[in-house]
Amino acid sequence: MKVWTIGLTGLKRLLRDRSNIFFVFILPLAIILLVGATFGTTGGGPPVVVSHGGDSMSTSIVERLESAEVTIEEVSDEEVVADRVERGAASAGIVIPPDLQANVTAGETAQIGFVSRPDSPPSLQPILAAAVSDVTADYRVARVVSEQSDLDFEQAVGVVEPISAPGVSVDTETVGESLFGANVGQFSVGAAQELVLFVFLTALTGSAALIQSRQLGVTSRMLSTPTTVGQVVVGEGTARFLVGIFQGLYIIVVTLLAFGVEWGSPLGWIPLLVGLAGTGAGAAMLIGSFFNNDQQAGGISVMAGIGLAALGGCMLPIELFSPTMNRIAHLTPHAWAIDGLGELVYRGGSLGDVVTEVAVLFAYAVVLLTLAGWRLRAKIAIG
Repeated sequence: MKVWTIGLTGLKRLLRDRSNIFFVFILPLAIILLVGATFGTTGGGPPVVVSHGGDSMSTSIVERLESAEVTIEEVSDEEVVADRVERGAASAGIVIPPDLQANVTAGETAQIGFVSRPDSPPSLQPILAAAVSDVTADYRVARVVSEQSDLDFEQAVGVVEPISAPGVSVDTETVGESLFGANVGQFSVGAAQELVLFVFLTALTGSAALIQSRQLGVTSRMLSTPTTVGQVVVGEGTARFLVGIFQGLYIIVVTLLAFGVEWGSPLGWIPLLVGLAGTGAGAAMLIGSFFNNDQQAGGISVMAGIGLAALGGCMLPIELFSPTMNRIAHLTPHAWAIDGLGELVYRGGSLGDVVTEVAVLFAYAVVLLTLAGWRLRAKIAIG
C-alpha cells in the first residue's frame, strides 16, 4: 500500500508541475503532426474536395481521380472548397464548372480550378490533369479534325468517337516487401516513434524529482515513519514507472481519437509499453542514484534520452538504417520497442509476433531496476 502511495504521489507531482504541460501533453502531439504532414502517406490524410455540376463528364473526371486512389469528398460550391482547404480540412480542392460538358461539346474552352495547400502531395495536380485529358480526349481530337477539314465540330465528334486506338499498356510490378505495409496511416510511423521517445524520456527525466525528494527531506520524512528503505526504493521506482505508463497511454489514446492511428492488438502493445516504461524507470533511478544535483541529473537525462532515441530509430525510421547501424541501434531498448510497435501498427501483428521484443524490454527493465535499486538503497541508507 505504501509503495503505491509513493508511486501515485510521484505521478501527481508530474501532473501538478505546470512546466510539464508543454513537454508531456503538447510537444509529442506537435511532433507527430509535423512528421505526419511532412513524410506521411496520403492514405490517412485530409481528402481532396470537389465541386461540380453533376454532368456525366464531371462525374467521369471524379471517377478517374478515385481510380487513382485519391480520396474525394464532393461539396456544394466553390466557396466551400476554398474554406475547407484554408482550414486544413482538405489537402486540395477542385472546382469543375457546372457548364463544363456544355462548353466542351460546343468546342469552347473551359477552365477547371485547382487549389492546394503547401503540404499537399505534389502529385495531385498531374493526376487531375491526366484525368481531364483522358475524359476530354475525343473532343480535343475533334477540334483538330474540324479545323483541318470541312466538318463542323459536332460532325467531327461523331467521326472521332467510334474510333478506338490502341494505347500504351503499362504493367507495374512491386518487388520486395513494403517497409511499412499497405494500410499504414499518415501519422502511424511518427506516432510509434514518438511514443517510444517520450515514454522513455519522460520517465528518465524523473531522475531529477528523485534527487529533489532527497534534497527537500521528503525521503527522510518517509523513513521517519514506519516505512522501510526498500519500500521507499520500490515506491520511487513505481512513480517513475507510472509516469512512463501515463505518457504512453496519453499518446495512444489521443492519436487514436485525433489522428486515427491504429495501434493493433492491446495484448501486443500493453506488454511493450510496460517493458519500455519499466526500462525508463530503471534508467531514471540509476541516474538519480549517481548524482546529488537535480539540475545535473535533469540535463544528463535529456541528453541521454534524446541521444538514445536518435540512435534507436526515433528520429529516422529504423527501416532505413544500414545493416551496421541497425545492429548498433539494437543495443538500445528503443529499437526493440520500435520493432515491436512496427509489427503491430504497420503489419497488423499480434502478441505472438512481438514476444522477442517484449522479452528484451523486460530484460532491460529487470537489469536496470535491480542495479538502480541496489545503488539507490545504499544512497538513501547513507544519506
